[in-house]
Amino acid sequence: MRAPVPPFTEETARRKVQAAEDAWNTRDPERVAAAYTEDSQWRNRDELVSGRPAIVEFLRRKWERELDYALRKDLWAFTGNRISVRFQYESRDASGQWWRSYGNEQWEFDEEGYMRRREASINDVRIDEADRRILGPRPESDAGVPLPLA
Repeated sequence: MRAPVPPFTEETARRKVQAAEDAWNTRDPERVAAAYTEDSQWRNRDELVSGRPAIVEFLRRKWERELDYALRKDLWAFTGNRISVRFQYESRDASGQWWRSYGNEQWEFDEEGYMRRREASINDVRIDEADRRILGPRPESDAGVPLPLA
């Protein structure tokens, strides 16, 4: 079991979202993939990913490209076994260009609390290094602080 499990309350949905943010900020593909069912289905931008081994490979490629990756997630809505989040993350590419990526995800969980489906829509905006605002994992003082629109 991967607590919290559905059906979600606002409190348990927020805990699930924070746990996901914390895991993704480790940039550890195996740790992140452990939250998904063995046959989890993803749509990430224009890429379809199926199963934990493919998720691990996808995440390895992602974090080889997106250097100094740091993420924030924000609960948008929840019901039963589904959660919707909006997120922002910043990273730099190999040339040193910084990016802020904005997106929305829809998550569906099995009865054991593992994510069986993830759909992510993401767009990227060039930023100057001086404009960065996500400088690593979220400090406790930022818990529950909503993401700015831009």
